[in-house]
Amino acid sequence: MGFWQRVVVNTLIFVALAGFFPSFLHVSTMWVAFIAAVVLGILNMFVKPILVLLSFPITIVTLGFFYLLINAFILELTSAVVGSSFEFASFGAALLISIILSIVNVIITSFLSR
Repeated sequence: MGFWQRVVVNTLIFVALAGFFPSFLHVSTMWVAFIAAVVLGILNMFVKPILVLLSFPITIVTLGFFYLLINAFILELTSAVVGSSFEFASFGAALLISIILSIVNVIITSFLSR
């Protein structure tokens, strides 16, 4: 799946998750969700590989569970870049949203690849 396809999918997921979990995730408008998806894509391209490389030993020791914390940190970083119109209630909320976001992305990616 290409960058812009993933941005559109993440935009829709952000809006849906903000509707399902309003106490965990605040997204003010659809455009803010789009901007957050673009920022998330850019952070996933440039920052996430560095974090994964630096945290590789602890990821191995924790059998990959630390990777979930990296995903939540990237979402929190996205929230910090976008501003108060896209924010999480806590780091735990970002962790839950990152798990759901990852699962939905895997399902949609496998569906679109057929």
